[in-house]
Amino acid sequence: MLYSFHDARSRALMPLRWMAEATRITFDSPFHPMSWTPVGRMLAAGSTVLESLIAIRGKPEWRIDTVEIDGQDVPVTIEPDLEAPFGDLVHFSKPAKFKGQPRILLVAPMSGHHATLLRDTVRALIVENDVWITDWRDAADIPVEEGRFGVDTYIQYLRDFLSHLHQESDAPVHIMAVCQPAPLVLATVALLAEEKSPTLPASMILMGGPIDTRAAATAVTRVAENRTMAWFERNMIHRVPARYPGANRKVYPGFLQLHSFWSMNPARHAGAHVKMFNQLRKGDDESAERTQAFYDEYMSVADVHADFFLETVEHVFKRHSLPTGTMMWNDRLVKPEAITTVGLLTVEGELDDISAPDQTEAAHDICANIPESLRDHMLQKNVGHYGIFNGRRWREDICPRIGSFIRKIEAMKTEPAKEASDGQQNAA
Repeated sequence: MLYSFHDARSRALMPLRWMAEATRITFDSPFHPMSWTPVGRMLAAGSTVLESLIAIRGKPEWRIDTVEIDGQDVPVTIEPDLEAPFGDLVHFSKPAKFKGQPRILLVAPMSGHHATLLRDTVRALIVENDVWITDWRDAADIPVEEGRFGVDTYIQYLRDFLSHLHQESDAPVHIMAVCQPAPLVLATVALLAEEKSPTLPASMILMGGPIDTRAAATAVTRVAENRTMAWFERNMIHRVPARYPGANRKVYPGFLQLHSFWSMNPARHAGAHVKMFNQLRKGDDESAERTQAFYDEYMSVADVHADFFLETVEHVFKRHSLPTGTMMWNDRLVKPEAITTVGLLTVEGELDDISAPDQTEAAHDICANIPESLRDHMLQKNVGHYGIFNGRRWREDICPRIGSFIRKIEAMKTEPAKEASDGQQNAA
């Protein structure tokens, strides 16, 4: 019943939201005499912060209409390349003259936020790459008739997306996972490598993901270790209320996930809103707008399928099935040692308190048969989890390193083919 109570509370707060909005509009107006007084500015600032805290947020827009390349604004078209019940493969396409850039499949987390959380990630990548992203649907919007969605289904979706990209072009694809999907991306690549599939990506870039949570403890790992699966199912899983398309589907609700995110750093989030209030009160609207934009994204959450959430907890945090070599997919053993020709780049943040350093780097030990020439690891100093894929350090340090790695892998894979072709011509 918790989900229904939360939904009823949200609707009951509508009058307060209207009042906050009306107050903000009134005391932000230059035509209102009190808008120029300290009291008026405090009322406007307070109502803005209140409105932000209790707003009902839907899925944010991508807001990537153009990208600057060589000093010119290049138009970007965002459209689903492949649509499916649980998520779409979305393409950020540029004009034809940019065709031939490295292709990247960016796998977004299914851990409470929409794929738009990676807006800054995409905006930096599309300058030099052709980018697709997994745009997972909110579980509350998917009718129960569509069936269950668990780890096996997730991996099948990744396989289908890679297959679709292969059908469109023989050019290599580089798969990139941010946070939660890292172990499942590695598992997908291992399955394709064992099959010697033509859809096998040229490289995988794993960023701040829980490959082996035993490598470094965090608040997240401690919660998982100290709770039983029955506790997670009893306390975290609820049914979607009747007014949603996914009515009666079992989910891990977005509002509970947001509460978990906030509870890890409550003082920091409270301080950010106090700071935003003071910025607005002093007329520093630009700084306040940056804070507001962050929380508009951060507080836009989506429900996660119960089966997927529980199976992820069990595989990643309880049994550690990938690093221990016991992970199964549709009754098939996942064998990371089968990966021998795929490049591997791992990226970690020094201050990451969600997927701490060493958790992602563990992929190198698991993928023991990848040659050293195809490996790289990056530990970015002075960034936390969010800073790995967003912000100045991401744009100036991490993204260029990823670009260099991708081009190195493509050059290495192109050179043998060129040598073989030259040898055949010489023999003729």
